[in-house]
Amino acid sequence: MADHANLPEDFKDHLDVTHVEHPAEDYARNVNARIINPLAGISKDNLRLQVRGFCIEHGFQDKEDVFFRGALAAQNPIEEDYMNIPELTDEDKLALKREITHKWHLPRHLYYAIALCSLGSALQGWDNTGANGANLSFPQEFGIEDNQWLIGVINSAPTLFGLCSAWAADPINNWIGRRGSIFVTGLFCIFPVLAQAFTHSWWELLICRLFMGLGMGIKISVIPIYTAEVSPASIRGGMVTSFQLWVAFGIMIGMVFNLAFYRIGDLAWRFQLAAAFAPAIPVVLLVWWCPESPRWLMKKGRYQQAFRSFCRLRNTEMQAARELYYAHRQVIEERSAFAGTTLGRRIWDLVSVPRLRRATLASAWIVISQQFSGINIMAFYSSTIFSNAGYGTLSTLLASFGYGLIMFIFAFPALYTMDTFGRRNLLLLTFPNMAWCLLAAGLCFFISPDNPARVPLIAFFIYLFTALYGPGIGPMPSIYFSEAFPLSHREIGGAFTICINNAVGSALSLTFPALLARVGATAAFGLYAGLNMVAFLVIFLIVPETKQRTLEELDYIFGVPTSKHIAYQIKTWLPWWVKRYIFFQRDAKLKPLYQLEGYSARHDDEEHLM
Repeated sequence: MADHANLPEDFKDHLDVTHVEHPAEDYARNVNARIINPLAGISKDNLRLQVRGFCIEHGFQDKEDVFFRGALAAQNPIEEDYMNIPELTDEDKLALKREITHKWHLPRHLYYAIALCSLGSALQGWDNTGANGANLSFPQEFGIEDNQWLIGVINSAPTLFGLCSAWAADPINNWIGRRGSIFVTGLFCIFPVLAQAFTHSWWELLICRLFMGLGMGIKISVIPIYTAEVSPASIRGGMVTSFQLWVAFGIMIGMVFNLAFYRIGDLAWRFQLAAAFAPAIPVVLLVWWCPESPRWLMKKGRYQQAFRSFCRLRNTEMQAARELYYAHRQVIEERSAFAGTTLGRRIWDLVSVPRLRRATLASAWIVISQQFSGINIMAFYSSTIFSNAGYGTLSTLLASFGYGLIMFIFAFPALYTMDTFGRRNLLLLTFPNMAWCLLAAGLCFFISPDNPARVPLIAFFIYLFTALYGPGIGPMPSIYFSEAFPLSHREIGGAFTICINNAVGSALSLTFPALLARVGATAAFGLYAGLNMVAFLVIFLIVPETKQRTLEELDYIFGVPTSKHIAYQIKTWLPWWVKRYIFFQRDAKLKPLYQLEGYSARHDDEEHLM
């Protein structure tokens, strides 16, 4: 960051004072639920002066006009406003309009980065399904088929070790950036995965899977954060959804390879586990051709590189300048509000600063809800479930492949619905339906084994559950924690969330084999149906909507006190919903929770701003 002492005296006051228009309390306790544009209300002359000071400070003197036009566009995001700004060129106005009408028309560099990261995420699903097929044979080879707890430990080893490695996401991101972190974690997704094929005992296999967790614990937070930081706000949900889409793709491909290696015999499990190293190879080779996250570069004070990165990720220079300058203004306010600098202080901030505590609570509950849904149990143990239901080995693998195929297909709707229907609404719609699907699947185990309808009905309800999972809770954790935290705490917030995810996931993976053996499939499925309803209730009360907000604007969303959010849902939204959808009162009006100041009217959807 350049020294202000080198700037002309005329600019110092504007740089040090008027860049911070709103106090830190607006973030910490946003009792009026206001979402404030930091550029709103600034006169054009004053804005030009501030932009000039910014350009001098960061060496953009030759781009001053571009940054001024970008600042005007950020100050006036509504079409009827920016169309009347004479300083904006016709090209600028067309580019701004196409952000709404052609929002998926973006540079190839952005899609290249998203595609490469998504490929890396496929490893997550592929490993789960490799273990799924291997569960049918490796316990017999190592003589542990009767030790359900040990099988659970081996399966959950990556998430167990991920509890420790997830905390390394913060310092590693700080040292080598998003691309470097993806590269390093990719190495742990190649060699330990491949080494599983050469193990001679259960403890060697366990060690390999523990080392896999070292990479996965960091990767699972880095890739969504990087994707969120390079994506435009209007389609950020769809872009980050690609993480889950490719996890689902990895699950499906893993099932294909389980079938492909089925006839190898006793060695099948070795190929099923080791094949998952393949997606990581192109990631570690090609990641350096991706643009670095411009927001990470800003955090390190490298504004020139951040602008070049934004230019590769946006259609015009003006749009790149707008995002850089707007993010810069919000980052300055974040620094005023969140002063944590050391790792220990940033960890403490997650529970001590109200805005961060709300983001931590909401993000943590989202990942807990994903584990409560029971999907990871299905990923690890669907073959075991179908086998217990009465299928033979080949039929079991085919049924599990159907599970993976449905998960992949139904992940696609989320690319669109995530930024239109909204994150929160999708969760509230899908969780109750997932609950009754699990309950129905469990009850089908009461059907006599001699009845030919027994297994198809169990498979049907599991498939229906999976279809609801795809556009619902499936992509939600990676989206939510990657956008909920401010730049100053994004890595440590993501790391904490992943630790919660791994802790709960490990506990469930460890206990499910024993639970299935002790209480039976009906009780196990009934338990998870109940957990789905618990997740639904808590999401309704505490999880705010985040769709179509910039990463910086979300500071105000999470500044709203949890008590105010809960009171709104119970006293305002729920009565409106009953009137509108139970008593069919079409004239029922919903009072929005958030009051928008200086933002586009496209966010004023009364049913979605909850």
